[in-house]
Formats: sequence, structure tokens, C-alpha cells
Amino acid sequence: MRLLVLPAGALALVCLLSLALGARQVPLADVVGVLSGTVTDQDVRDVVWAVRVPRTLVGVLAGAALGLSGALMQALTRNPLADPGVLGVSAGAAFAVVLAIGVLGITAPAGFVWFAFAGALAASMTVYGLGRLGRDGLTPVKLALAGVAVTFLLSSLTSAFVLVDPESLSRFRFWSAGSLSGTGAQSLPQLAPFVLAGVALAVAAGPALNSLALGDDVATGLGRRVGLVRLQGMAAVMLLTGAAVAAIGPVVFVGLVVPQVARMVAGLGGAATDHRLLLPLSALLGPCLLLTADVVGRVVAPPIEVQAGLLVAFVGGPFFVVLARRRRLAEL
Repeated sequence: MRLLVLPAGALALVCLLSLALGARQVPLADVVGVLSGTVTDQDVRDVVWAVRVPRTLVGVLAGAALGLSGALMQALTRNPLADPGVLGVSAGAAFAVVLAIGVLGITAPAGFVWFAFAGALAASMTVYGLGRLGRDGLTPVKLALAGVAVTFLLSSLTSAFVLVDPESLSRFRFWSAGSLSGTGAQSLPQLAPFVLAGVALAVAAGPALNSLALGDDVATGLGRRVGLVRLQGMAAVMLLTGAAVAAIGPVVFVGLVVPQVARMVAGLGGAATDHRLLLPLSALLGPCLLLTADVVGRVVAPPIEVQAGLLVAFVGGPFFVVLARRRRLAEL
């Protein structure tokens, strides 16, 4: 557990920076004073409590959800290059948001968050159902193939819809870039229950994931019900990723990058394959990455605010290329 101390400290520091930096700079001493109740300046209190605290809390919940779901997805598929998007979660949420905007005329993020979550859940269940077809039942390869097929189908439908409806395109474009800027206190009660439920399922699945990493036959020999473990893990991924995508948009690469960094950190303690440590590490490192991108996006090109999703993709794209190349070289 000593390995969790440094990531926890890093997360606390990033949260303080998230409360301090932005269009209006608030000194760290004043941030601490506002949180402790010693600062009475109402303008400063409003900036911190009304704007930045809800945004930071949403970033913590969404980042933890994306990092944790990435670690789960890679464990379920036994593929270090897997991402929660493999289940079609992001594509399902995007298609549902387009329908909510274009057909129902819903424009506020608080209004279409439920549609996004419903779309993510429906897409994930479709992938799970397709993956179970056939003699061998649910396998990592069939799960990934089903996810790719559903993702391409929904992405094509989404593109077709926004092309024929320019108004939907303009509103959808902001959400699809992935950002914390449109979130507020109203997003917290919508996001928190699903994230907490997903965390509970993920933590409970940790020991079984260690057995699953040894192969289905070995896990079965150790008394694990492989199908039930995968169902539990997929349910956690649906809840975690669906809630995060619905709240902040489809931020890519967090679920890919964070578990890899968590393995590096866990490897320092000789526990690089122990999911009982990897899962909490991923839950701590996910918010660190997402909030860091959000803070950098606020200050890198003022007064314009760069979307956090764009900055994460800027880091995650090269990381994915390097990781894929290293994996290919290791297989030669």
C-alpha cells in the first residue's frame, strides 16, 4: 500500500492546482484558506466553491472511472492495448447524444447526460450479447471483435446524422471533444452513484482477475466462474465508462495510458500483475492525468480554453504508438 501514497499525494496537488488556476488566478494560500473557512472574500469563495470545486470533483470521478475501466478492460481481454472504447461505450453514448440533440432538441449537458448513459449501456449490452454467440461462449477475441463491429456501425450512423443536421453537428462537436468546462454541481449527483457502483464491482473482481490472467482453464481449475467474472467486470466497465462519457464526453486514451503507468508503478513493488493494487493505482492516476490536462488547457492559450480531451489525445497518441511498437518487438 506504500505505492499508493505518491499517487495520492500527486492527486491532492493536482486538485489544488485545479482550484487555483484558470481565467482568474487564485493563490494556493487563498485556496487553502477558502477550503478551511479562513478567507472571507466572497468573490474568491464564489470562484472556488461555485465553479472550480464541482469541476474538480467531476474530474476526479470521471478520471477515476476511465482509469479503472481501462485496467478492467485490459484484464478482461488480456490485451494491454485494449481500451474501454472496445465495448462500444463511447460510440453508443455519442449516437444517443446526437439523437437527443437532433430529434428531441435537448441542448444542455445536464439534459442529454441520461441519453448518453443509456446509449453507452445499450451498446455495451449489445457487444456482450454478440460476444456470447457461438460454441465457445464469451472469449476475449470475440468480445473485442464484437466491440469493433458495434463501434464502427454506431460511428457511421452518428456521422451520417450530423452531416444532414448542421445544428446537431455544432452542438455535438463541443461535447465530443471531451471537456470539463461544461460540467458543474448538477453533474455530481448524476455521475457519483454510477461511479461508486462501478468501483464496488471492480474492487470485488480484483482477486478473480488475477486468476483470469493465468488463462481461462487455469482460472476454472482454481474455482473461478470465468463467465461470471467477465460479466461482473463488463458491468463495472459499462457503469464507469458510461457515466464518465455521459458527463464529460468521450475522452480517449485515459483508459489506455493510465493502466500502463499503474503497471510501471506497481512493478516497483514487484506487484505489476496484482490487480488488487493495479485497480486502486489506476483509480488514482486517472484523475491525475485528466485534471492535469484540464489545468494545462486553461492556461496554455489564454483567454481560449483548450479542451482536456484534445490534450489527453495529444499525449496518448504517441504513447499508444510506442506501446504498440514495444509489444510488437517483444513478440518477435
